Amino acid sequence: MFKAILVNKDEQGYRAELSEVDEASLPEGDVRVKVLYSTLNYKDGLAITGKGPVVRKFPLVPGIDFAGEVLESSSPDYKVGDMVLLNGWGVGEGHWGGLAQQARVKSEWLIPLPKGLTAKQTLAIGTAGYTAMLAVMALQGHGLKPSDGEVLVTGAAGGVGSFAITLLHKLGFSVVASTGRVSEAEYLKKLGAAEVIDRASLSEPGKPLAKERWAAVIDSVGSHTLANACAQTKSDGAVAACGLAQGMDFPSSVAPFILRGVTLYGINSVTVPRAKRIAAYEQLSKLLDLKTLDEISHEITLEESIKYAKELMAGNVRGRLIVDVNR
Repeated sequence: MFKAILVNKDEQGYRAELSEVDEASLPEGDVRVKVLYSTLNYKDGLAITGKGPVVRKFPLVPGIDFAGEVLESSSPDYKVGDMVLLNGWGVGEGHWGGLAQQARVKSEWLIPLPKGLTAKQTLAIGTAGYTAMLAVMALQGHGLKPSDGEVLVTGAAGGVGSFAITLLHKLGFSVVASTGRVSEAEYLKKLGAAEVIDRASLSEPGKPLAKERWAAVIDSVGSHTLANACAQTKSDGAVAACGLAQGMDFPSSVAPFILRGVTLYGINSVTVPRAKRIAAYEQLSKLLDLKTLDEISHEITLEESIKYAKELMAGNVRGRLIVDVNR
């Protein structure tokens, strides 16, 4: 038996509870892992609270990422005792995830724990930091240079936003942070933001084209915020879209793309090939000051993840929530 957050939907309604689960209940997979740390992401918040149609089967253990130690393996790629990491692949949505003391998954979903990082540090980075790195890599691939101008980061006080600011600053860019929590300005400037603006300037319906300001954008918000960010991006600039905190809609026009040559990159962190995942974590381990992880992250217990999921959906959580599933 092991502890897990179990999401159910039946005649009693939709609910998430800390439960005792039998190992035999684990889904199919060729690697069984003793989970050490998971995290609480936006998708996990939706899954636990039921505020979005994330969970595709019931009962389900949420948790879209985890790090831990291999307990059992029929895969030639991993042996007992190996330290591994998982991000995405529908885990925590259609396959039992990381908010539990054990997980059983397909070996091809795993990568070795990144060199130079502990399990806790890797999950302090988690899917949010990994997604931010993929967005930065997209901008780097576009040829973006610090001399090109300011880079806008929306949803700045969240996990992806916090890491995006840190990474861009480390690479020499001038970062403008957009947030609905201007009280977090000191935190954001400590991470490396040169300026903090209120999200209200971006979150309302705007013009198809606006005055050019941003050389590039990393957006985790979507909806009008993404549309306005595109409308304000300079000619031949780039926008990396990786979230939908404001909404899935994109109330824009083709104007920024055909009149200014703006490129919109979609950042999918869920099914990224293994080599690209490893490359992203290699960059993260080189660029991140590990002391910054303490600034960005806060550790909670498995049971507390239910309470904090509600806080996350209310917009009251700053940075990253690491879940010590054995505490």
